[in-house]
Amino acid sequence: MSRSTRTGRTVLISGAGIAGSALAHWLGRYGFEVTVVEVAPALREGGQAVDFRGDTHFTVLERTGVLDRLRAVGTGGSPMRFVDEGGSELLHLPAEFAGGDLEVLRGDLVRVLYEHSLPCAAYRFGDSITSLTDTGDEVRVTFRHAEPAAYDLVIGADGLHSNVRRLAFGPEERYVRHLGYYAATWSLPNHLGLVFGEGSVGLNAPGRLASAGTDHRHPGRARAFFLFAAPEPGHARQDLHRQKALLAEAFAGLGWEVPRLLRSLEDAPEVYFDSISRADVDSWSAGRIALVGDAACGATIGGMGTGTGMVAAHVLAGELAADPDHRAAFARYERLLRPYAERCQKGGDRTGPFLAPRTPWGLRTRNALLGRPRILHRMMEEGRRATNTMALPDYRPAAPVPPTTCTTSATPTMSVMPMAPMAPTMSATPDTPAMPDAARAAPATPAMRPSGPRSA
Repeated sequence: MSRSTRTGRTVLISGAGIAGSALAHWLGRYGFEVTVVEVAPALREGGQAVDFRGDTHFTVLERTGVLDRLRAVGTGGSPMRFVDEGGSELLHLPAEFAGGDLEVLRGDLVRVLYEHSLPCAAYRFGDSITSLTDTGDEVRVTFRHAEPAAYDLVIGADGLHSNVRRLAFGPEERYVRHLGYYAATWSLPNHLGLVFGEGSVGLNAPGRLASAGTDHRHPGRARAFFLFAAPEPGHARQDLHRQKALLAEAFAGLGWEVPRLLRSLEDAPEVYFDSISRADVDSWSAGRIALVGDAACGATIGGMGTGTGMVAAHVLAGELAADPDHRAAFARYERLLRPYAERCQKGGDRTGPFLAPRTPWGLRTRNALLGRPRILHRMMEEGRRATNTMALPDYRPAAPVPPTTCTTSATPTMSVMPMAPMAPTMSATPDTPAMPDAARAAPATPAMRPSGPRSA
């Protein structure tokens, strides 16, 4: 079993997504020796859009050193339109409602964070962890392909269906709860003639949403997004044929462009399909192993997981750098982050009822209320405030760290600033104004983009 010869602490991160790459950057800058293992054979650069909003998110992006690069690749936001079966518009939601203060393609964000962290970490693609043994002094790890190795710490940044959580904390059913809806997305030819900047257009029926949106990278392509209410159907997440059959059954008989969208599904080589679920873990650490991002406190859609993951990576790395006792650092990280993450996560509970209300009355009420500018503006402000409910520590070293090197071992000072081809991700706010049930179920920022599976 190999062991690092460097004097700095060694950390293995499972998952090369948003939280994993951000954490790799920060830990590397603080002098840790970081390895990232990712089950995918290459960087996952697909998907649609994710967004950031409010001072907390922007402060973390700026401290990480990626804000200017992300602004340069921003999409400008993605409007949403809902139509009837004849194609007539029923509701229009502006770009800033779904896109927040800064919207970028998920693939662009992952690429920027990966490149930014490369001087700080070693990445191993196409491999995954098969066992974890915490001896008290180290964590002994076996892999599907690589030789066994030992690390001081192991961090699971591998999403809602976390492999690290399963191995170190227990089976997924203990932590992940189905919220009554399923979502699916796939790529198809742009037969609707959607234009860049026009966002998405969709048809609702009670408990169902069928929509399509522009592919920001390829104007000749689009992405379908379907969501429907259903009990949990076992293991359809791993069965492509079963997924397609469920979708065809759920959306049979609908008009507008739905039949053509369903026909495109027949030729789709890859479909992202998952339940809308949430993960709730009693403790985010066990010995020398900890969880970050959706693995600890996530939601498939609507839990503002992108911004929360960036904030969590910043705080976890800072606490580990500030205290050589990992147990104390893990405890402070969770104490700081849990209330914030859980407030954001609540938006995921309302995503399904917002995007696909289960009754005709619910659909009419949602459309009527969100058609009122005052209510729409209030919900957007609530969304921005929800991400600014945390006093964010500043862990940056007193002496600036050169951005091209990650060999510093400076202990950070702690000041506090008073105060938020992968499948698409959706963000949403946890708190909405008091209003009738159909609209109270709504997340304040319902971009149609579910977070993709990850289990390194």
